[in-house]
Amino acid sequence: MIYPLLVGGLSFLIALIGGHYVINILRDFKIGKEISQHGPTSHHAKEGTPTMGGLIIFGTVAIITIFTNIFAIQEGKFSIERASILLPLIIIIITMAIGFWDDLGTLVNIKGRKALSWKIKFFLISILSITVSFILYFQLEAKSANLPVFGQFELGYLYIFVAVIILFSTTSAVSITDGLDGLLGGTAAIAFAAYAVIALAQGQDYLAVFSFTVVGALLGFLWHNAHPAQVFMGDTGALPLGAALATVALMTGHWLILPIIGIVFVVEAISTILQIIYFQTTGGNRLFRMTPLHHHFELIGWSEPQVVLRLWLVGIIGALIGITLALSI
Repeated sequence: MIYPLLVGGLSFLIALIGGHYVINILRDFKIGKEISQHGPTSHHAKEGTPTMGGLIIFGTVAIITIFTNIFAIQEGKFSIERASILLPLIIIIITMAIGFWDDLGTLVNIKGRKALSWKIKFFLISILSITVSFILYFQLEAKSANLPVFGQFELGYLYIFVAVIILFSTTSAVSITDGLDGLLGGTAAIAFAAYAVIALAQGQDYLAVFSFTVVGALLGFLWHNAHPAQVFMGDTGALPLGAALATVALMTGHWLILPIIGIVFVVEAISTILQIIYFQTTGGNRLFRMTPLHHHFELIGWSEPQVVLRLWLVGIIGALIGITLALSI
């Protein structure tokens, strides 16, 4: 228990200190976010704020994971262990590349370049989800679901289909949640902390260390992302967070409680889907003032910090319920 927490603390310090340098580099290269005109007007003042802050988070995660998790010092020698941790690490690198590509099209000072279309982004995430699902099933032999109270159930080849859905939907939902200062960073840290506790209870120490590494990096990032944000996460951070969270959930076998632990992501995604369906079926009427749901709360009078803090609280309650259900097996 002590080691994972120490690694998480180290991750926090590196993200905290390194974040200052990364932000300065982003400013020097004029990596400023162009704010969508379709969002709340109060956000227009944020235009030009450095983006691609995911580099702070996952640069830290990569460094810490390589030196404290994948390579373990035993009897004075470095030994390659914990090979399963390579999966979420590689997923992070791939989704960071997709997010980076997408973020390049949303910068203030780069004209003539467009962000990835939703079709291309969905296609890439789908291919990744299918590939990861096969690796989980055939290489890591993840073939079951842990059902609270009732125990573990083998799913056979059905697991692959389920894993694809979980990976794709979680990656998309987490990305949708990014939109307010500190919102995604805080809710994601809560979710990863919950799965770190679950992994520890299972004896999956390597997975717990990885999860606490992400938590520490997110907390260090939040120091710079707190309202008013000095840097935005961007898809460079949001896409890897969703993909890594889904992978961790699948590796614990407790993916059935992911919608509870990630309740905020679920609600944000559902609000967007319902808005689209309602808009199209009613000829232009809206169910919410604006989606994702955090923008609706802003437009009914909640301040940005109020929305963020209240959704953090919802996330904490969901995490506590999820941990309780996981430990009931």
